[in-house]
Amino acid sequence: MNAKQVLIVEDERPIREMIAFGLKRAGFDVREAEDCRGARAALADRRPDLMLVDWMLPDMSGLELTRALKRDRETRELPIILLTARSEEGDKVAGLEGGADDYITKPFSPRELLARIHAVLRRSAPNATEERIEIEGLALDQASHRVLIGEETVGLGPTEYRMLEFFMTHPERVYSRDQLLDRIWGGNVYVEERTIDVHIRRLRKALEDFGYDRFIQTVRGSGYRFSAR
Repeated sequence: MNAKQVLIVEDERPIREMIAFGLKRAGFDVREAEDCRGARAALADRRPDLMLVDWMLPDMSGLELTRALKRDRETRELPIILLTARSEEGDKVAGLEGGADDYITKPFSPRELLARIHAVLRRSAPNATEERIEIEGLALDQASHRVLIGEETVGLGPTEYRMLEFFMTHPERVYSRDQLLDRIWGGNVYVEERTIDVHIRRLRKALEDFGYDRFIQTVRGSGYRFSAR
């Protein structure tokens, strides 16, 4: 089985080399870039399985790079974890709303970083089943890991895909934020409850142009529900 490849985009060489050393020890194939220009060159050469992107880069911010990659059809499903010294809640929300699949604040331990990488990769991996789920014209194909409305593919990041997959396989039931965190992220990774709201907004936005955002319903004081009613 081929090792998963991680592209580290970090301008501070000691930090980049420390992260690379830990990931190589954990069995990952690692490539490095010191700025956004280098990251784009690396992406043109070969698409990695996941990117670690520092927020503060010399040529443009890591957040701007993340937004650009998530707008591009070729890279919008590429999992990205932002690395940053910014710890305010507003910064975390901005990172997630910018398209990042996770956000980790410096300083972090190698163990925490590995846990978050594994969690994001699990969310982005195709489901082992090959079922096609369809509700009122909204189709989720677990074999191809695609969401379709008619003949058109809906562009979703790995977390939004897993969230929609969970909702469509558990319709009409209300789930609290805690329950969604446990079902989608797993119990071994710490993620703030606010993260759920960010990904719900991203999922609704992706479905909005097709009129399917109404299926993701907020139940005041309780959580969220998927319903075609």
